[in-house]
Amino acid sequence: MTPAAEDLELVRATHAFLDHLVHGRGLSAQTVRAYSGDLEDLVAFAAERGVGRPDELTLEVLRDWLWRATERGLARTTIARRASSVRAFTRWAAETGRIATDPGVRLRAPKGGAHLPRVVRADRVEGILTTLGDRAADGDPGALRDHAVVELLYASALRVGELVGIDLTDVDRNRLTVRVLGKGGRERVVPFGVPADDALGAWMEQGRPVLVGRAQAPDPSALFLGDRGARLGVRGVYRLIARILASEPGDGPAGPHTFRHSAATHLLDGGADLRAVQEMLGHASLGTTQIYTHVSSARLREAYRSAHPRA
Repeated sequence: MTPAAEDLELVRATHAFLDHLVHGRGLSAQTVRAYSGDLEDLVAFAAERGVGRPDELTLEVLRDWLWRATERGLARTTIARRASSVRAFTRWAAETGRIATDPGVRLRAPKGGAHLPRVVRADRVEGILTTLGDRAADGDPGALRDHAVVELLYASALRVGELVGIDLTDVDRNRLTVRVLGKGGRERVVPFGVPADDALGAWMEQGRPVLVGRAQAPDPSALFLGDRGARLGVRGVYRLIARILASEPGDGPAGPHTFRHSAATHLLDGGADLRAVQEMLGHASLGTTQIYTHVSSARLREAYRSAHPRA
């Protein structure tokens, strides 16, 4: 279970940092309030991902935090300020011995033209899924789970929090749908395809029972389990996707959202209706979904420039 933000060691560290800004550096109340708001948002984001200590903050988590700000439509100046706030915090945390290395050193705010989400080409996604399927063929429960996780992430364009929250009873393999709980507690039912169903079936029938048998207190309801039988957590999915995408080209965070971004873009590339994609993604606003039309347009322009003789 994700810990409450107020219970985290990370919260205590940010409070100590803010106290340092006031008494150690003598910054104005207005400046400290800006730092405080930025760090409160970071702490809440980190808590959603099971990150509760300063030494658990990675560059990947920080980049995904800034990326979510771009998805929410925050101004570039606001995002740049947030990046500056967290770099100051992680630098102080390293100087005071709270973390061994400073992950904020390499953190940069998104620049102009870099606001589009990271997307993996459809043929590369196919290659990734084929590789995962081959690894799962020998029946290793971890490999079966990893294959099913990525197949479902991509097939249903899920948020990572939605994925790890799925229970066995949420999956309808007859209708090829899964029920998820999205942002704001909004429930939706999304489809998945036959390849994802095959991977889910192999995991549920062959892999999951093995992990249940190994665990002292397995989670009886969770669809996806970690190696010790508890519900698979967000951090576990992040680690998996980071490994998978480590060698893939592209800018932006290489996290679970990469498969969500890729699925949405590939749907639009294939002619899917924008409203239907909005419903599948669980976006409250059509404007949020429209960013993927920009991705499709950017890909079209790139293809045009590289292939058209009169480009």
